[in-house]
This record gives sequence, C-alpha cells and structure tokens, in this order.
Amino acid sequence: MLLPSPRSVSASDGARASAEGRVVVYFRRQCLYCERLRLGLGRLRRTVVWVDIWADPDAAAYVRSVNEGDETVPTVVIDGTAHTNPAPAVVRRALQTP
Repeated sequence: MLLPSPRSVSASDGARASAEGRVVVYFRRQCLYCERLRLGLGRLRRTVVWVDIWADPDAAAYVRSVNEGDETVPTVVIDGTAHTNPAPAVVRRALQTP
C-alpha cells in the first residue's frame, strides 16, 4: 500500500530545518525503501521535513555528497548527521526525543 507522497520542501528549506534540529528525510517518489520508512513512522511522519530529490537538483546533490556519489534514499538527517536508509525505529527515537 503506497501512501500519498508527502509535501516536499526545497533543499534550502531542508537544510534550514536540519540546522533548527528537525529531522529531515531526503526521498524519491515511489521508492519502496522510502515508503517503508514512512509507514514505519506512523503518525510521526507528519513531523518530519521531506525533501524530494527528484524535484530539487540541490537536494540530489546533497544526497550524493553524503553517500559517496550515490543518490541513495532515504537519507535521513538527524542532529546534523546523515543516515542512509536507517531503520524506522532509529528515526522514531529521534522524533520522540525532546
């Protein structure tokens, strides 16, 4: 079951959100690994900042910069550190930490 695609922001808005301490997910529409993460987050997915790398070349460039040149998604930024395809539980913990 695919969820409707999340509302995506620009790479610059994602960088700003990350600097503010928010969890940012760089994703690609119809990516099954991204969908797994979204389903695994449940309602917490609404608190995440989503950046579609197909909609923003700067977002794709950022993902390549932290993944040895690959556009591997989901790439999740937690506390300024990029995590490639983390388990949903890792992201849930980050979202539940005050």
